Amino acid sequence: MVLALTHRSFAGRNNERLEFLGDAILNFVAGEALFDRFPLAREGQLSRLRARLVKGETLAVLARGFELGEYLRLGSGELKSGGFRRESILADALEALIGAIYLDAGMDTARDRVLAWLAGEFETLTLVDTNKDPKTRLQEYLQSRACELPRYEVVDIQGEPHCRTFFVECEIVLLNEKSRGQGVSRRIAEQVAAAAALIALGVENGHD
Repeated sequence: MVLALTHRSFAGRNNERLEFLGDAILNFVAGEALFDRFPLAREGQLSRLRARLVKGETLAVLARGFELGEYLRLGSGELKSGGFRRESILADALEALIGAIYLDAGMDTARDRVLAWLAGEFETLTLVDTNKDPKTRLQEYLQSRACELPRYEVVDIQGEPHCRTFFVECEIVLLNEKSRGQGVSRRIAEQVAAAAALIALGVENGHD
């Protein structure tokens, strides 16, 4: 695991090979899960959904939720320039961690861990529009009806710093009850809450 957290700026023996392995596992696990979850989806739709799941921004958000940057071994230059906060470094380290889990514990454990990390993201996916996230779709829906924009509020945070769960409520004028979402980051929890609001409005069902 130490090697997975070692950036190339720190040592010649670093996490790049593990990153390569973890990237392959991540893409496979995400693709397999999407294939099962959306049985009627076309290849192009599945590819776009997978790209959303495995993109650097998504992985970096997950890594920040674990405070992974605090454990990275970086060279002095990267430390001074704030490399532990850089999206690309965090995303690469998370992929390397997946590779290390696979080597240490096998494919089943690696799959379970990846699916647990991406669970919140999966809840926001829909085939209605694979190019826009739920918060954007909800905002555009409300704007098209001249309604107030949604209000998001973090109502609880549970767990240790490396494994936090955020609980968010989304309030909109068209619904009597607030929709709720949870995830390993505030952003993901807000996306889940927005997706729930779209379903409650009857705009989407989440699995078409």
